[in-house]
Amino acid sequence: MREQPTGGVPILRLGDVLVTGLLNELDDKSALAFTDELTHRISAEGARGVLIDISRLEMVDSFVARMLMEMTSMARLLGARVIVAGLRPAVAITLVELGLELDGVETALNAEQGMAALGWHQQPPGGAHHDTTR
Repeated sequence: MREQPTGGVPILRLGDVLVTGLLNELDDKSALAFTDELTHRISAEGARGVLIDISRLEMVDSFVARMLMEMTSMARLLGARVIVAGLRPAVAITLVELGLELDGVETALNAEQGMAALGWHQQPPGGAHHDTTR
């Protein structure tokens, strides 16, 4: 199984959810390769959810906004739910000021909340212990 797409952005699988993130250095060619890899992985692995962490993005322009909308639309067509997590306040302000809307893109405050929305829950420290002697 490939964990490193040709676009240079890692895509990890956790059960039936794919987890990935975006960095500032994403150019047109890398973005296209990343989108191709992500859609291929959703289809090939039957992923029901995708978490895209953008907390490391310091700015979002119209290109990145369009890419997120397109990835979300493609994933939905393939049967996966996409949540974009970690949108910084300055990025949200910039998007609004530029009039860019992420129509159809679900968001979460951070990756943990995004994973919870996709059905994942954090285990308590030390893991859950069940008494099976009853």
